[in-house]
Amino acid sequence: MTTLLERFVRYARIDTQADENSTSAPSTPKQLDLCRLLKQECEQLGLSDVGMNEQGVVTATLPATISHEAPAIAWLAHVDTSPEFSGTEVNPVIHSDYDGRDIVLPGDPSRILRVEENPALETLIGGTVITTDGTTLLGADDKSGIAVIMTAAAHLIAHPETEHGPIRICFTCDEEIGRGVDHLDIDSLGVACAYTLDSDGVGRIDSETFSADLAIVKVTGINTHPSVGKDALVNAVRILSAFIAQLPTETLSPETTDGRQGFLHPYHIEGGVAKASARIILRDFETEKLDEYKARLEQIADRLLTAHPRASIEIEIVKQYRNMRDGLEKEPRALEKAFAAVRAAGIESTPSIIRGGTDGSQLTERGLPTPNLSTGQHNPHSPLEWTSLEEMQKAADILVQLAIAWGKEMS
Repeated sequence: MTTLLERFVRYARIDTQADENSTSAPSTPKQLDLCRLLKQECEQLGLSDVGMNEQGVVTATLPATISHEAPAIAWLAHVDTSPEFSGTEVNPVIHSDYDGRDIVLPGDPSRILRVEENPALETLIGGTVITTDGTTLLGADDKSGIAVIMTAAAHLIAHPETEHGPIRICFTCDEEIGRGVDHLDIDSLGVACAYTLDSDGVGRIDSETFSADLAIVKVTGINTHPSVGKDALVNAVRILSAFIAQLPTETLSPETTDGRQGFLHPYHIEGGVAKASARIILRDFETEKLDEYKARLEQIADRLLTAHPRASIEIEIVKQYRNMRDGLEKEPRALEKAFAAVRAAGIESTPSIIRGGTDGSQLTERGLPTPNLSTGQHNPHSPLEWTSLEEMQKAADILVQLAIAWGKEMS
């Protein structure tokens, strides 16, 4: 596990934050720093067909160790971290022989990882917990997944007596902003199914995700000097504030929903008197509900335009990803083998849904069934993000068992 820990810390220290306002691919060139490192490490491991395209997608092949033809599968993780909190100068803090108490983050002592709020910590006493110092993201979403894949691949390379079929390894960019597989050639992978390593905890098998759209609300007002603003000024900031205030708060918000309940979540605003805009994510497990949420936004806009006829309000809907549920039916072995692998690793499997999305959401929609597996990460997109070395190791063990399970199949 020392090698696994070293891998994770090495990856976590590299700033790979994505930028949703960028139109380049990848959205930030610094993501390529980790992509180039992973390409080099894949070559050093002895993987074959190692490559990296202009958009930073790294691919490699772990050759089969069996004599018969077995279906190829793929393991995927993403290099980028969320734009919602800083990923610059990440300083992972390693808590060896964890004592079960709350963890005060040294870079910002006001931020405390409380056991009451993180009950999974109670099961990890005596293990190794890795946190941020409180000033940045940790990047366990999804560098835990990268470390798990590389560790499993290294194990299988070192143990050629372990029989398995061909495995394609893939690392993508910009998953956090919904562009993770935009530049991935699915046909060239040539696999029966894939697995994203991008879920929290241990033993989870995610077979459903949210369906997701992004709403961009743009308000245009009229700016004049406030001293002569009477009957002339139209304040886009006030109108946008009124728009946000009319979004549901007692229901249909992240603060008030869980399980299969959807929401509308404003997460970014900017602008001034002349122009102001907001970004609102729409999420639900039932795709048709997204149209209802869009209609809600349009109704709010209509009411505000009635009150402010000289303003304009534009609502742009950007499709992001869709629930992987239906697409997984195409290859039932994808889930069957995942559950078998978790059991073979001596871990209790947990079928679950994910209140978010993965590269697998889009891959499944495009015809490649791709469930999502645990990597040990917790509290993603937060300075309270943390991961567990032991849970990462268990995730690597599961990948080894998954390789063995698929190696028993015939093409």
